[in-house]
Formats: sequence, C-alpha cells, structure tokens
Amino acid sequence: MKWADSLDIAIALSEKFPDIDPKFVRFTDLHQWVSELDGFADDPGRSNEKILEAIQMLWIEEME
Repeated sequence: MKWADSLDIAIALSEKFPDIDPKFVRFTDLHQWVSELDGFADDPGRSNEKILEAIQMLWIEEME
C-alpha cells in the first residue's frame, strides 16, 4: 500500500483497530499506525494533512 491507497488503508485500519473511534484519532497517531500496517510500503515523509484527513474520513465511513 502507498499513501494514495486511502480506501485500502482505511479498511486495514478498521480491521486492525476495531475498537477505536476514528473520529477521535490524532493525525500523529494515524500517521504512525498507517506506517506500521502490514503491506504498507511508502515513504512516511510523503504524507500530509490532506492525505491523513482523507484516510480518516474513509475509516469513519468504514466503521458506520
């Protein structure tokens, strides 16, 4: 996965953290969790607030 794979990342996060409410996740934690996902293979420095926000919004949708 790369940073551009927002939906795949959101699905992986919802599976790895089923008890976490993504509405209350800080971007610093989100960045770390994405970087540590199995199958994630991108430069951690390539993310930005817009990318993290997109991932968070998709994760919220996955949890609903």
